[in-house]
Amino acid sequence: MTSTHDYEDDPRNATILIDVNGELKHRAEATVSVFDSGFILGDGVWEGLRVMDRGVAFLDAHLDRLFEGAKAIDMDVGLTRAQLADRIFACLAANDMRDGVHIRLMVTRGIKRTPYQDPRVTIGPATVVIIPEYKEAKPQVRARGISLFTVHVRRTGPAEQDQKLNSHSKLNCILACIQAAKAGADEALMLDPDGFVATCNSTHFFIVRKGEVWTSTGDYCLGGITRANVIQVAQESGLTVREKRFSLTDVYGAEEAFVTGTFAGLVPVREVDGRTIGKPGEDTVTAGPLTQTLSDAYKALAARSITRQDTSR
Repeated sequence: MTSTHDYEDDPRNATILIDVNGELKHRAEATVSVFDSGFILGDGVWEGLRVMDRGVAFLDAHLDRLFEGAKAIDMDVGLTRAQLADRIFACLAANDMRDGVHIRLMVTRGIKRTPYQDPRVTIGPATVVIIPEYKEAKPQVRARGISLFTVHVRRTGPAEQDQKLNSHSKLNCILACIQAAKAGADEALMLDPDGFVATCNSTHFFIVRKGEVWTSTGDYCLGGITRANVIQVAQESGLTVREKRFSLTDVYGAEEAFVTGTFAGLVPVREVDGRTIGKPGEDTVTAGPLTQTLSDAYKALAARSITRQDTSR
């Protein structure tokens, strides 16, 4: 089995410096308290960031989502956007990292005086952790494509747990991932409460039908930054993009399918629930023509979006 998050181990990661609340610590020493809200309850928000060409791609969009999520759960990050960005770039500089890096940025509500869910027992400021690693998607995953399995675990509406929150609480996605793995697939395809296609457990899902690009309405999935950027480049390329409800029947009959995410960009889907995507006789190993076109356009957009450290402040 493979995954869009598969990567080659890089020996440089053994000696990285991790920022824990503004202090740089070696990997083995980078720890948080057992009383931390994130450890006890999954109480926090996070972002994955891609470092390329000495900068961070789509940084503003990621910070928008992080601070919006923090506001939604009534959590004070304790830093301004500029201060957080400076901390990210300082961590990269300390590691002399310029390209081919993936960052996990995590903010939790902080230390509690006792293990209990009420935020009012939090006794300290937010915990902010920045983990930069040399990590790039395996090219063979993109070349081979991935297989998906439709799981019984559904994406919930905002009345249960709003899927727009990129929270540390990912148990529903973990359960979906487990079920897909037990079925022999690479990742999980998840449905909304009415049985229409929503998203995958860790990526967003698209299909191509009759030259049109389809994705879900977005009502039951994270506000994906790569998803939005792929929609943008597709529209700029003159393609028809439909954010709509569609069923597994539409998926099984699709000409192409792919998933999107910050880590790997666009990755083709070769199979869903044992059905090969594409027409009989076509090369289903490599990305389809529209998937490849969109992948190239997305990479170009990412290169134009890079934010580098502002040294004028």
